[in-house]
Amino acid sequence: MSDSTLETPATQDDIFDLLVVGAGPTGMACAIEAQKAGLRAVMVDKGCVCNSLFHYPSHMTFFTTPELLEIGDIPFPSTNAKPNRNEALQYYRHVAAYYKLDVRQYHRVDRVTGANGSFTVHTVDRFGRAGALQARKLAIATGYYDRPNYLHIPGESLSKVHHYYFDPHPYFATDVLVIGGKNSAAIAALELWRSGARVTLVHRDSEMHEHVKYWIRPDIENRIKNRDIKAYFCSKVIEITPDSVLIQTPQGRETVKNDFVFAMTGYHPDFEFLEALGVRLEGEDRLPACNSETLESNVPGIYLAGVIVAGARTNEIFIENGRHHGRQIAAALVGK
Repeated sequence: MSDSTLETPATQDDIFDLLVVGAGPTGMACAIEAQKAGLRAVMVDKGCVCNSLFHYPSHMTFFTTPELLEIGDIPFPSTNAKPNRNEALQYYRHVAAYYKLDVRQYHRVDRVTGANGSFTVHTVDRFGRAGALQARKLAIATGYYDRPNYLHIPGESLSKVHHYYFDPHPYFATDVLVIGGKNSAAIAALELWRSGARVTLVHRDSEMHEHVKYWIRPDIENRIKNRDIKAYFCSKVIEITPDSVLIQTPQGRETVKNDFVFAMTGYHPDFEFLEALGVRLEGEDRLPACNSETLESNVPGIYLAGVIVAGARTNEIFIENGRHHGRQIAAALVGK
């Protein structure tokens, strides 16, 4: 099956049964299940289809098996026990083409007006042109990967600082600092070191996080033990300059020569967007008010899907379990 154009024209008078904000695997599953239930669905994304996956590291391998990434009852063929990023992107493109999903790529949702049964979603394309789509119901599946947890320290805005790691090649023979202690930090540190970078890792806790995958943790710990990668634990970066970083360690402050910084400090959902919709956020983890069975929020007609259901607890929902949210939402829509 070949890739095909995903956008289809629609008139301003079209009223969709469901508009899904976010065209990742979970958003796609919502649109697919709505179509299966006989509803007209449209998707809007400020980037490309599976925009977050596209921005994952180029050599990334998933932590799960192909069948747990499947949506729409379409098999995920892979020669690997754990598929890689490129296989996943190809798979989801094929699924989108198979179901002829109506995806409005590169359209950012600016605001939402109206109410249950008659929402208007105001969009802006990449050239600044305004548009609008009407829908009876909304499903928000915006994920969290495009919202980094910033350090809020001097020098964080320098061009040498990155909150996303993609490919190790540009950093060959340079001094690179990786901040963090979870999977993304461990993977970045290992790939950068294996590609010839001089890597230093800084983590606020006393050891790598317990959730680092079982086949990755021994690798990073051995590299640190052998001093291939220098590590500062119980430490934090307090300032970044063009040529160095200043680290607060248990022994005091230390200045380390540096060319590039990867702050792998995690990401969070777009809480401001949810609040602008009227969704109530509760508790320290900012959990959105949401019916666990229907996934309808406290705002009638607005449903939540994917990782945003868990608020700041972004390690609780992944593609494996978020992909089922589409069926829950479709069942609720048909029931109403």
